Amino acid sequence: MKLRNWQLECIHSAISKYELHKHFLALATPGAGKTVMASVLSKLMYDQGEIDLVLCFSPSSIVAHDFSEALSERFEAHFDGTIGALGNSFTYQALSTLDNKVWRLFEKYRVFVIFDEIHHCAGSNIKDANAWGKPIITTIKEKAAYTIALTGTPWRSDALPIALADYCNESRQIQCDYVYGLKQAIADSVCRVPKVIALDNDQITVVEGDETSHFTSFMDLLSQSIIPYSEVVTNTSVIEQLLLHSNHKLNELRSINKEAGGLIVASSIAHAWQIQLILKQTIGESAVVVTSDEGNGNDLIRSFRYNQDKWIISVGMISEGTNIPRLQVCCYLSNVKTEMNYRQVLGRILRITDAPNQQAILYMPAEPKLVEYAYRVAQDVPNDLAKVKFAQMDEAIITEASALGKSDEIIDSNCQTVINTDKPINSIGEVTIHFDDESTSFMELPESEINIVTDKIMGIFGEFNHKELEIDGFDQLTISDQSLNKLNQYCSEAF
Repeated sequence: MKLRNWQLECIHSAISKYELHKHFLALATPGAGKTVMASVLSKLMYDQGEIDLVLCFSPSSIVAHDFSEALSERFEAHFDGTIGALGNSFTYQALSTLDNKVWRLFEKYRVFVIFDEIHHCAGSNIKDANAWGKPIITTIKEKAAYTIALTGTPWRSDALPIALADYCNESRQIQCDYVYGLKQAIADSVCRVPKVIALDNDQITVVEGDETSHFTSFMDLLSQSIIPYSEVVTNTSVIEQLLLHSNHKLNELRSINKEAGGLIVASSIAHAWQIQLILKQTIGESAVVVTSDEGNGNDLIRSFRYNQDKWIISVGMISEGTNIPRLQVCCYLSNVKTEMNYRQVLGRILRITDAPNQQAILYMPAEPKLVEYAYRVAQDVPNDLAKVKFAQMDEAIITEASALGKSDEIIDSNCQTVINTDKPINSIGEVTIHFDDESTSFMELPESEINIVTDKIMGIFGEFNHKELEIDGFDQLTISDQSLNKLNQYCSEAF
C-alpha cells in the first residue's frame, strides 16, 4: 500500500519524538486516513523491536472493528485478544470493565497504545478526568511503552483538557505534534471539497393563544426562544424539503456513480423512523435505519458500506471514525448543535474514492450555530473552492404554540384556514403530522419502533426557491433577501 505524503510525514515525526518522549498527538482532518497511518506506524515500531503488543481504543464498536481489521492486515496476525494475537481493539466504554489480565500486559510487555478520537477522554489529573480519561491517566500514561493519540477535532465542548494532551500555559491552546488540516487534505486530493446548503424560511408565523408572531428566518425565530430547535428538525415539512433536495442531488451523483450513498442524521430513534416513513411516502425511497435499538447495527453499517443502497439513517452510530467512503450526501437533522459533532458528521462525506464524481454536499436547516460552523469550515478550505449555500424557503411556516385540542384550526397571516385539525393526526416525537385517509399511519409501524406523543403543531407550506448571491468572497452563496441583513449582522458578531 502506498502511503499518502501526510501519513509518511506523521509517521516520521512520531518516530522522531519517541526518541525523547513516549506520547504523540496527531490532528488530522476527518476522512484523511488516520487508521491506516496508525496501523503502519505500529507495525514499523514492532519491526524495529521497540514494542511487543498493540492495543487500540476508539469511541464505537464499528470503529474498533475497523482498527482490528487494519492492524490484522498490516501485521498478518489477529488482533482479538485470543491466544497468539498481537493485541486487541476495544471501545472506550470497555476501559472500565477490562480485567487484570489486560492491565498485567503493561507490566510484562512493551505495549503500544492507539487512541482514536482522544478528545472523548478528558483529564489532566484525577480531579478533572472523566470515566474514560481516568484509566489513561492512572495506568496507561505511565505504563505504556508508547502511545499515539488521534483526533479530527482537538477540543471538548465542556472545555476540559484532553487526556495525554499538552497545552500552552498562557493561551491554554492544545499542542499537537502533527497537524494535517482540511485545506491541506483538499490540496492533496485526500479529501473532497465540502459544500453546505442551509435551508431557510422568511415567512414564519407562530400562533400562541390570541397572539400571532411573525419571523423572517430560523435565526429570527430561534433567537426569541419561542420554538426550540428540536421542533424545527422534527417538523414534517422541513424534513420533506431537506429530503427532496438531498435526494435530488444524490440522484444526480448516482447517474454518474451508481455507488454514491447518502446519510441522514436523526435526533432520536423515533425521529429516525419518522424520517424513514416520510422518505418512503413523499419520495418513494427506502432507507436502512441504524440505531442503538438494532442489535445488528454494526452488520447493517458494514453491509451498507459495500452495497449500492441509496440511504442510511442513523442517530449516532455513523459519526466520527465510521468509514463509508461512498457517502457523498448528508442530510443533517440532528438536534445536536456542537461544532465537534457537526464537523465529525461532515467528515463522513469527505473521503476520496476512485469514483468519477467526488462532490460532497451537506444539507441542513439554517440554524445560527450551524451556519457559523459552516463558515468556519469554509475558512479551512481554499477560497476558490469553498462553497456555503443558503437555500431559501419562500413560503409560510405556521406554528401553534398551544397544546393540541385547544384550537380546531391554524390561521395564516391572511386569516385563512391552512390546517384543519379535524383531519386524522398522528404524532411522533414533538411533531404532529396530518395524513390523508389513504396515507400510511405511524401506527402501522411496530410499537417498539415508535413513541407517540402529542405536543405542538408546526406546518410549512409552499415551494423552496433559490437566489444566488456572493458574500464575502464565497462562491455562489444563496440566501433570502429578507435574511441577508440578519446573517451579515450575525457573522460580523461571530467573527
